[in-house]
Amino acid sequence: MYRLARAGLVRTALPYSAAGQGCRAANHGSPSPCDLEKIRRKQAFIIDMDGVIYWGGHLIPGITRFIEWLKETKKDYLFLTNASERTPDDIAHKLQDLGIQVSATHIYTSALATASFLASQKPGGTAYVIGDSGLTNALYNQGFRLTDKNPDFVVVGETKDYGFEKIEKAINLVYGGARLVATNRDVVDRRSDGGFIPSCGSLVAPIALATKHEPFFCGKPNPLIMRSAMHMLGRKRSETVIVGDRMDTDILSGIESEIDTALVLTGVTKVGDIPNFPFRPTHVIPSIAHITPDHE
Repeated sequence: MYRLARAGLVRTALPYSAAGQGCRAANHGSPSPCDLEKIRRKQAFIIDMDGVIYWGGHLIPGITRFIEWLKETKKDYLFLTNASERTPDDIAHKLQDLGIQVSATHIYTSALATASFLASQKPGGTAYVIGDSGLTNALYNQGFRLTDKNPDFVVVGETKDYGFEKIEKAINLVYGGARLVATNRDVVDRRSDGGFIPSCGSLVAPIALATKHEPFFCGKPNPLIMRSAMHMLGRKRSETVIVGDRMDTDILSGIESEIDTALVLTGVTKVGDIPNFPFRPTHVIPSIAHITPDHE
C-alpha cells in the first residue's frame, strides 16, 4: 500500500483481490452471502445520501425498510454528506418529505466538519464566506464571526449566490493573508432532472487559480470528516462500515480512514468504472437495500 497526501487528497493502491478477504472479489455488483453477513454484523453505519438513499429526488427502493432495520437492531448510524448548503435540520425535513423519519442528530455535513476544523485552528476566528445557511450557521455555532475585513479565512461552499464581486473579494482577501478553505472538492452535483450543477470544487477553483493557493478541503475524501463521524458514533473502526456510491469520495475516505467500505451501484459509480481506480471497496452491492436481511 502506498499513500500520497496533500490537502486532503490521498490516493491508495490496493491489490485488486485484497478487498474480498475470502468473499467474492469486489469487482461486480452481485454480493455473496459472506459479503452481506459481514456488513450486517457491523455495529455502526456511515451512510452517504445522494445516490445511496435517494437519487434525482426519489427514494432508492427498499431504503425505508433498511432504516427500520437499523433502528430495530439498534445499530449506530450517521448520514454523511459533502453537501454544505443545508443545515442538518433542513436535510432532516427533506428526508421527512421523502418519507424517511431521521432526526438531525443523525446527519453530519461537510459544513459542520469545516466549522469544527476552523475552530480547532483559530478559536473565535473570523471568516469571509461564499456559501449558504448550512455553512454560515455551522460557523456561527462554532463561535466564528463572519466579515469581509481582514478575515482569518476565506471559506467556500455550495451556493447559487455566486458572482464576480464575490470572487474578486475572495481573491484580494487571500492575497491579503486569509487562508483558503473549502467544504469539499466535488466539481459537479446532480440536479433532480438528471442534469448537473457546479459544486464547491468548481466554485473555489477561480480563487485558487488566481491566487495560486491550494484550498484545504474538509469534506470527503479527507479523513478529517471521517474522524469527526467516528467521534460522533463512538465506535471503533473495526465495528464500522461506510456505504457510498462514489469511488473517489466515499470509498477513498473509508480506505484512508481504515474503515470497511460498501460501494452501492445506485448512484455515480458503476461496475465498469471500478477498474479505473487503483483501489477497491471492501464490498460491492447493487443497493443499500440488499443489506436488509429480509430484502427480496
